[in-house]
Amino acid sequence: MGLGRFGRALALELVGEETEVLGIDERAEVVQELSGSLTHVVRADATKEEVLRQLAVHEFDRAVVAIGSDLEASILTASLLISFGIRDVWAKATSEAHGRILAQLGVHHVVHPEHDMGQRVAHLVRGRMLDYVEFEDDFALVKTSPPEGVVGLALGDSGVRTRHGVTVVAVKRPGEGFTYATADTVLEAGDTIIVAGGTRQAERFSELA
Repeated sequence: MGLGRFGRALALELVGEETEVLGIDERAEVVQELSGSLTHVVRADATKEEVLRQLAVHEFDRAVVAIGSDLEASILTASLLISFGIRDVWAKATSEAHGRILAQLGVHHVVHPEHDMGQRVAHLVRGRMLDYVEFEDDFALVKTSPPEGVVGLALGDSGVRTRHGVTVVAVKRPGEGFTYATADTVLEAGDTIIVAGGTRQAERFSELA
């Protein structure tokens, strides 16, 4: 529900991955623009229970509230989805207070896209990481280059885990795809690697590259 920049990008990505999507928005021009791109797209008021029931939204397993500009509409829509007993509800939050309200309603996944993207870009700008994903409980995956100290050594002999507190989980040779790393994998200077570990340890390791 809500087909602004975030909702539209999410819906199109899901369709691209062969997931059926019902898009709902109140703006006729948005619905018309996306009518040939989504599985179904409807002009409707997602804050009305009878409207959502007519669209069989209560029968869905997953739903996303991507309404950002209208706080009341976001909260009302999320509340209805939770009351339907939908198994997984995601909702976009535009502020910490908005996110707290959504969580108190019982929304399973509260998303802060601007904040999360800002944090991610800050990590990339500050270090030498090529990509970065942070999870809960202070854990991250980092895409980077191998530091000189481990080049030419089998991972099992390099002491990466004991010295740096991280694990190299995948390796990509130039012109090839990623493969799982093993204790016998020997890293080369031109490789790209994916490292898993505590957030700060993974960051420090990438800064060695």
